[in-house]
Amino acid sequence: MAACASESSNRGDVPSRDLQQSSVAMSPESCLGGVEKASLDPSAYRIQPGDQLAIDFYLNSEFNDNVTVQPDGRIVLRLVGPVQASGLSAAQLSDSINKAYSRELKNPSATVHVQNMPSRQVFVQGQVNHPGAFALQPGMTALQAIASAGGHTDQAAMDDVVLIRRDGCGRADGSKLDLADASQNPEKGEDVMLMPHDTLVVPRSKIANVDLFVKQYIRDVLPVEPYLSPAIP
Repeated sequence: MAACASESSNRGDVPSRDLQQSSVAMSPESCLGGVEKASLDPSAYRIQPGDQLAIDFYLNSEFNDNVTVQPDGRIVLRLVGPVQASGLSAAQLSDSINKAYSRELKNPSATVHVQNMPSRQVFVQGQVNHPGAFALQPGMTALQAIASAGGHTDQAAMDDVVLIRRDGCGRADGSKLDLADASQNPEKGEDVMLMPHDTLVVPRSKIANVDLFVKQYIRDVLPVEPYLSPAIP
């Protein structure tokens, strides 16, 4: 039993006292305003600094461009200059670009595609073959993240997977996902779309109290950056 407990701890599906970290919360002004709900709709994603975008003009392909969102949240486009991108969905940014080009082109018909989010990661722990951090691809779901981690082990309780999500102040919210049904019947399962810095924990057995589990997990295991910063000695 001791060996099993040790293996489970190493996989990150139970809290470990050795991983405890000291931290201080960000100021309330820096908060994001609450934990966002998971969604299967890719349009729910909000563009962030560092994201790489492809902009296509259906009727004016000579203006097609690939841009990276600057640290100030803007992109720079030919003829029109800076356009705010951070915080918008791809569809909303498309509308902004169309408005910006309305004086230059009769019918811009711009479409924005999020190609890569190099600074964004998700974490997969517990009963998977290769626990760790993985690049968050546009529209990546919980099952896709588990596949990136080498798939689940034979001991995994896929009907009781825990999704942990933080807001900007470090407050965490946990919810259970039934991914056993999702893998067999995607339309009826709970294979949600992930967001930057989400953590998936695939347990070995059923978790009776998810709130208690999350409180213990975020205290001892869950990666805290960039939401929390190290305490000053």
